[in-house]
Amino acid sequence: MNASPDLTVNTYRSYQSSLELAAKKGTQRSRALQLMAEALLKRQDDILEANTLDLEASREMAVPDLILDWLKLTPERLQIVGRVLHRLSETSDPIQQVLNIPSYQVDQCQTYCQLMPLGVIALIYEALPELGAIAAGLCIRTGNSLILRGSPEASHSNQAIANILQAALEDAGLPVDCVQLLPSEQGDLIRELVTQDQYINLVIPYGRPRLVQQVMRQATAPVLQTAIGNCYLYWSPTGSLDIARWMILDSHKSDPEPVNAIEKVLINRHHSSTSLTMLWNGLKEQGFELRGDETLVAEFPEVFVGVVSHAEWGQPYLNRAIAFKSVDGLETAITWINQHSSGHADCLATESYQESRQFALGVNSAMTYINATPRFDRNPKRGSAVALGMSNQKGHRRGLISLETLTTVKHIVQGNGIV
Repeated sequence: MNASPDLTVNTYRSYQSSLELAAKKGTQRSRALQLMAEALLKRQDDILEANTLDLEASREMAVPDLILDWLKLTPERLQIVGRVLHRLSETSDPIQQVLNIPSYQVDQCQTYCQLMPLGVIALIYEALPELGAIAAGLCIRTGNSLILRGSPEASHSNQAIANILQAALEDAGLPVDCVQLLPSEQGDLIRELVTQDQYINLVIPYGRPRLVQQVMRQATAPVLQTAIGNCYLYWSPTGSLDIARWMILDSHKSDPEPVNAIEKVLINRHHSSTSLTMLWNGLKEQGFELRGDETLVAEFPEVFVGVVSHAEWGQPYLNRAIAFKSVDGLETAITWINQHSSGHADCLATESYQESRQFALGVNSAMTYINATPRFDRNPKRGSAVALGMSNQKGHRRGLISLETLTTVKHIVQGNGIV
């Protein structure tokens, strides 16, 4: 399929803007981020008004509650975006940092590496209008242009945010086309966009698995695969009930979407029924719907609402549902997780050092959490990276989608001209 002329022009403009942006000083990009944050907060009433239009239209179209929750903006969510942009403006410039790489040397030459922008990033995202502003902040900080393609449900919100960001970029003296929003009404635009590999250097799909898989199938440009939900916890017999319960509950507190929510729990057959009942009752009191494998449902029919199908073990719920499965031990749990987890964040509750090492090395996921909450926060405490989301891909980068994810390395070999 050939891309429309307008789309080709837009991506070319993004490419040209990326070249101009990469040549700007870090202080100029920092200033732009500050202006973007101030403008978003100053004009939050305009954004919230546009968001109200999106919410009203989505309710009339019977959009699922999950998407409505992702779609809804509040002053608190916009405040978080403002803090993220300000924080990015204060970070050291990640571009043009020099890295010594002693593993590759040329006789009578100095060899080193330098971090560089990727170029043009395309974000294809579902609802979550504030995600466009956070992605813009990460891209401006790293000297990349950004093309946004949001979902129809958030069209008014996305347009309001994009207009504000572009005005701030203009005030900062940066090219306006380094942040562009494409129309969301054209259904085939995604296919056209992700095949613009002559200009686009990385595509990031963010949303439910169906959207991510669509982009992965259609793209000819490089894709950074993302994942939401379907994280596993193995609760070892040595792990305390309090730790396991806290890990599960806290993982679901990400706002607005439960990126690292523990939705599947593997329990050891040797757990006491008393401990299990206490965990299940506590979760049900918090409003969770519990599902189980055939063995657990047969043994505790009053606890579970139904038996988990085979397909469910590999799919996220993205709601207040948690599935439980009984396993023989740690090795069985690791094998099951590697087969069915989304592969971006999986957990272990244990008091055994040997188990923790075996789990950390054996689980084939981007991140493992041992006696720690996997809860995801785009604006974590100082000292932690600001992140757009989580990648479960073995390829470009795995784990947090942060500033480093949007950079690449250039090797530079400098000699003195003497043969």
